[in-house]
Amino acid sequence: MELPVFKMLSIVVPVYNEEKYLEEVLQKVIDQPLPRGLDRELILVNDASQDNTWSVMQFLTAKFPQARFQLINKTVNEGKGAALRDGFAKVTGDIVIIQDADQEYDPADYPKLLQPILDGKADVVFGSRFIGEPHRVMYFWHQLANNILTTLSNMLTNLNLTDMEVCYKVFRREVIDQIKIKSPRFGVEPEITAKVARLRLNGKRVRVYETGISYAGRTYEEGKKIGWKDAVSAIFQIIRFRLMD
Repeated sequence: MELPVFKMLSIVVPVYNEEKYLEEVLQKVIDQPLPRGLDRELILVNDASQDNTWSVMQFLTAKFPQARFQLINKTVNEGKGAALRDGFAKVTGDIVIIQDADQEYDPADYPKLLQPILDGKADVVFGSRFIGEPHRVMYFWHQLANNILTTLSNMLTNLNLTDMEVCYKVFRREVIDQIKIKSPRFGVEPEITAKVARLRLNGKRVRVYETGISYAGRTYEEGKKIGWKDAVSAIFQIIRFRLMD
């Protein structure tokens, strides 16, 4: 089988109040070797941060002149979903990956996330924090909530994911071009999952793979943002985007 040809990876990074961690995250993203000679572009979306994130973003474009950047500076904070929507609208690559700016996710996992797409086996790849890779031991109730949300999503989408809420999701460009995000906040994760589950490319169901990733979760003292209200909202979004939208 002739393998598909991909030239560019678009890395979309929603950013909110990450002046402390952003430089280290981007250093890892830029230094990470990519398979098959893929080029990369970084699309950074500042979601109206209240700290010096925007200044740091501008500084980093000068610090890393070898990297290809697109910067978006939002004047109103709308949430992760809205930031991704704005970022996706700017991608020029053949493959698109979501990268959080908080050091919880390691770009060293890029090769294994990209491989199923590069090999022509997948159209979408989900990472999973719960299948076989090292991860920081964190909040029991967060993992329980994640398991419940993932199970509910699986029941309504007929997928068998282990980590629907994971940040690391990778898409062929043709897939992301057909997903129009409506959820402004963290409801974007179940929305993307529901829309991927019912999407067709060339009349065929989108092929979804999942691979284990490492995870270094943050505490709230370290800047973690997602909370119980987002979990409640996610239940509504799972039902909404499967049955109504």
